[in-house]
Amino acid sequence: MAKNLVIVESPAKAKTIEKILGSDFEVKSCFGHIRDLEKDDMGIDIQNNFKPKYAVPEDKEKIVKELKKLAKDTDEVWLATDEDREGEAISWHLCEVLGLDPHTTKRIVFHEITKPAIERAVQQPRLLDMNLVNAQQARRILDRIVGFELSPVLWRKMSMRNSLSAGRVQSVAVRLIVEREREINAFNAVSSFRVEAFFTAKDPQGKSMSFKAEGPGRFKTAEDAEKFLTQCIGAAYTVKDIQVKPGKKSPAAPFTTSTLQQEASRKLGYSVSKTMLLAQKLYESGKITYMRTDSVNLSDTALTDIKQAIDKNWGEKYHQHRKFKNKNESAQEAHEAIRPTYMENSSVDDSDTKRLYDLIWKRTIASQMADAELEKTIAKIDISTNHEELTASGEVLKFDGFLKVYMESRDDEDLTDEEEQEGVLPPLQVKQVVDLKEMKATERFTRPAPRYTEASLVKKLEELGIGRPSTYAPTITTIQKRTYVEKRDKEGVKREFRILVLKADKINKLTDAENTGAEKSKLFPSDLGMIVTDFLNQYFDSVMDYGFTAKIEEEFDEIAHGKKVWNKMLNEFYQPFHQDVANTLEKAERVKGERFLGDDPETGKPVVARMGRYGPMIQIGKAEDEEKPRFAKLKATQSIETISMADAMELFRLPRALGMFEDQEVTVNIGRFGPYAQHDKKFYSLKKEMDPYTVELDEIAPLIVEKRTAKDERTIKIFEKEKIQILKGPYGPYIKQGLKNYKIPKERIDHAADITVEEAKAIIEDVKANPPKKKAPARKKKTE
Repeated sequence: MAKNLVIVESPAKAKTIEKILGSDFEVKSCFGHIRDLEKDDMGIDIQNNFKPKYAVPEDKEKIVKELKKLAKDTDEVWLATDEDREGEAISWHLCEVLGLDPHTTKRIVFHEITKPAIERAVQQPRLLDMNLVNAQQARRILDRIVGFELSPVLWRKMSMRNSLSAGRVQSVAVRLIVEREREINAFNAVSSFRVEAFFTAKDPQGKSMSFKAEGPGRFKTAEDAEKFLTQCIGAAYTVKDIQVKPGKKSPAAPFTTSTLQQEASRKLGYSVSKTMLLAQKLYESGKITYMRTDSVNLSDTALTDIKQAIDKNWGEKYHQHRKFKNKNESAQEAHEAIRPTYMENSSVDDSDTKRLYDLIWKRTIASQMADAELEKTIAKIDISTNHEELTASGEVLKFDGFLKVYMESRDDEDLTDEEEQEGVLPPLQVKQVVDLKEMKATERFTRPAPRYTEASLVKKLEELGIGRPSTYAPTITTIQKRTYVEKRDKEGVKREFRILVLKADKINKLTDAENTGAEKSKLFPSDLGMIVTDFLNQYFDSVMDYGFTAKIEEEFDEIAHGKKVWNKMLNEFYQPFHQDVANTLEKAERVKGERFLGDDPETGKPVVARMGRYGPMIQIGKAEDEEKPRFAKLKATQSIETISMADAMELFRLPRALGMFEDQEVTVNIGRFGPYAQHDKKFYSLKKEMDPYTVELDEIAPLIVEKRTAKDERTIKIFEKEKIQILKGPYGPYIKQGLKNYKIPKERIDHAADITVEEAKAIIEDVKANPPKKKAPARKKKTE
């Protein structure tokens, strides 16, 4: 038995640290949180100053038992959970559960898993910081109160389903997405005409070079644009003025949690949760510093290592010492930015984390590199027949500096190489005559604000002061899991635009087409998300208010700094909130989530778009009518708020009869689990690319044969009357009854085909009476 027991949060971290500390230390993992609030009665004694009632979950009992035994048999216990509020709270829970004295138990913290950092932490232990614990506890309790009191209000006041839930930060995040969607739906594109002139000019060697100049501004109408072009017919073009200005570009600060999530999304296409998963893997294997941080600071040691790497790879002129300042003065994790632990390692071997590590390494290096030096040229070109001027501008890169390594991306506006090339001007001189090749006025349309990506939503939440580094990823995961928001692509639509071209003193009018509105991996609110958001906005405006939510975060920060008492803060929040809950339960009307579209031209019955048990749908007729109402499910791309009467009636083309196959009719329809074909009383899910409104029999027939063959191959036995099947799965034979699967005992696997209906029933009953033990879930860490 080792003299010292060190408890960390994850097995990967334990493995790395144990190698560093040596044989006197045994390092064990508690697998994240070992206690949580009880589920009964909210787990909070509100009348007793919001005293929390904690319990060890069933899946953590074995871990706690093992840690208790180890703690009892060791000389000293060291708590080495993460250095933030969540980590501090886990250490406090360990003290409570393992019977450790928080006033004497050694607490060690570090923000990188390297030999010097771990050894330094062991030499400089501290005690538990109860201010940090109380800040985490206050967040957890407040969010439990909001969830437990708001969710039943939704169940009772909303007709669509009983599994609704609400959360303090999540509901505000959904509100942002809903408001952006409505802003887009209400947007009306306005067109204008942008003038571009294309010239040639001779350089000092007599070589002809092309360049582009912009018109004097946007013209509101085609008539105005044509008038301008007409005034340019027969004109001479002379360089009137040239201004050359030095410029520079500076590198971005090293990564914080949110900027890493944003850049990994833009450059690598990673979701926020994937970025955090890979970053945690890099941290726990000792490759990078702690991945949950608000800080852009770099330690003196890191700055020295970065300088050495720059000098070695690119020379001293590429280095420029910088100190970045945090925008957020109350940054929760006040240690360092996310950086590699060893700057000499420019890459890692692990294929999973390689791309993210490369991004972190380049961003860190670039932050301490010299500015890129530019020369910007602006040339004004006079039109002899017109009092207006054209403007040509270009940039020449004189010194690449940090651009040698890294350039930060921008949302929806990254420049292509071709666009950058267009910005280079030939050497022009004042009074030089330039030759016009052509001038064109192109119709362009205003665009609405883009829908949020996961990364741009994180950026917005951070700007508003909502949430902290540990909350961004779980917040975005939760709102998608609850189906309030979905991440999907949107196909563009074809749009024509006009072009007026002046060439050889003649104006030609052309039309062209573009694909507009296409989006990839954007966040769309569901109809459910919109309805719930409207309800919460109406009755719980303070909880949904961006400023109020940000103020709550600031109060958590004050608790963490010992400036505010945690249960006093909770009481100030709870009293008005609880009153809102009581008032809403008493006075609010039940929400139906319906929108009247018009009357059915055939029957005269009302047509409404509404939320149904399985999602948004169209209903013709009323429940109380003698004839039952007709229903049709909305397509994934349609919404209750925006669907037209014509599109709604189109949905009633289903079910469609496609014709006969093997003497049986084939129909297609949309059901609870999506589009399907029905043939001979059997159902076959359509492939993703098959549209039930347009698919034909010659596409469906091969699908039926293919799926029927696959089903026959996996079917061992069927007991029709009892609706029991014995099937062959990827892991061997199993029993299926209804939608549930049951494992066949090992000794019967090889003789599955001989199982009788009575034996199958007995196996099912045995599994029900003795359900298999669930595996411990993945480490629960940093939840909102």
